[in-house]
Amino acid sequence: MKKTLGLAVATTTAALLLTACGGGATGSTTSPSAGASGAGGAGNAGKSITLWLAGTDTPKELRTYLQDTFKAKTGATLKIEEQAWPDLVTKLTTALPDAKNTPDVTEIGNTQSPTFTNVGAFSDLSDVYQELGGSKLLQSFVDVGTVEGKQYALPYYFGSRYMFARADLWKEAGVAAPKTLDEFNSAVKTITAKNPRGIKNFSGFFLGGQDWRNGISWVFANGGELAKQENGQWVSTLSDPNTVKGLTQLQDLYRNASKAPADAKDQTPWLYVNDADEILDENQKVTGKTSLAAATIMAPGWAHWSIGDLKEKDGKKVREWNPKTFTAFVLPGNDGKPAPVFAGGSNIAISKASQNQALARELLKIIFSADYQKKLGGAGLGPANSDYVSSLGDDEFAKALVESASNSKLTPAAPGWAVVESKSIMEEFFSKIRDAADLTALAKEYDAKITPLLNLK
Repeated sequence: MKKTLGLAVATTTAALLLTACGGGATGSTTSPSAGASGAGGAGNAGKSITLWLAGTDTPKELRTYLQDTFKAKTGATLKIEEQAWPDLVTKLTTALPDAKNTPDVTEIGNTQSPTFTNVGAFSDLSDVYQELGGSKLLQSFVDVGTVEGKQYALPYYFGSRYMFARADLWKEAGVAAPKTLDEFNSAVKTITAKNPRGIKNFSGFFLGGQDWRNGISWVFANGGELAKQENGQWVSTLSDPNTVKGLTQLQDLYRNASKAPADAKDQTPWLYVNDADEILDENQKVTGKTSLAAATIMAPGWAHWSIGDLKEKDGKKVREWNPKTFTAFVLPGNDGKPAPVFAGGSNIAISKASQNQALARELLKIIFSADYQKKLGGAGLGPANSDYVSSLGDDEFAKALVESASNSKLTPAAPGWAVVESKSIMEEFFSKIRDAADLTALAKEYDAKITPLLNLK
């Protein structure tokens, strides 16, 4: 059963750690495009609805398209207000119950969705689910927006994680591209041991001690889960044998492939794959400078813009991808297919308190239309509908993004998962994996901490 949005959400989301892309100014407004056609929907003249977008991920061109198309289709005006990611949950907690101030439609981080769907903050979209894409929509995003078989939040766009590697260092270490997860694990350990350039603090695979968002791929790949429902209640499953198998592989990587600090999370790992040759002199000799250089990292697809050879362009130093130096590939699973990786991105939903339910649904029809889905792909954002992923292009990054997303997973759709994140419990747990003498005992300890939180509403 869903409850009225109130103090419970406010208290559990105050320190929520966000998983989607950050950035953007707080509360800025995009004015409706001048000159938009008023064709159709004459009865809506003078009416308006508000869409909240998070950060700057949706470019200006797409915002203008939404406003112009909405005006032409309905005769009403679409106001777009941009909210900063760090403020989004707090602002929604206050605004959603207030019919006078609620956004009619809002973007929300995919893992934030259960926080609001489970307390009845969003409108039921089951009646338009098939029309908006149905089974073509990214299922893992649909799942976290679903309660008791009804859809309340649907995918807006996706990003996915894959591997970025130093092709030159892999070649120098004599290691071939992996086809299975075991081959990947063995390869990065071998590269670390060989350390072909003798770089200090060198990692075959840089994985931060608190980087659970990348690390859970090994849990998922071995059939493990973070939590599951039993008799209508959510329970933590870190001590499940399949989960422990994945954690054991991670422990091996932490000990034998990664020199990342125990407190490192998933921020800016590309710095280390870039730095693998920047401490060498012209004769490829180590200068003696301490580095955290790495042969391989795992990061969201957009990280490729920050990876490459350092070049001077228009008086500025920029990164330029060099296929002789760098490569990108999908983390393979035990069966050789893409491993289940944690997907980033956003969902979109209609506020239940909105007084403009029909117009809000018209906006969703535009967002899920073929034209807009293709525009998302053209902007480098994974379209929610699988029919339009070709709009991302056909370079190695687009191929890796689509392939890695094909088997992606999200955090549990438990109503209290936000509490788990806000308390940094996963970071705390992962930081102890490397040195744990008994992983199962450690996992049971954290199951006991997490389970009581998962069912909070």
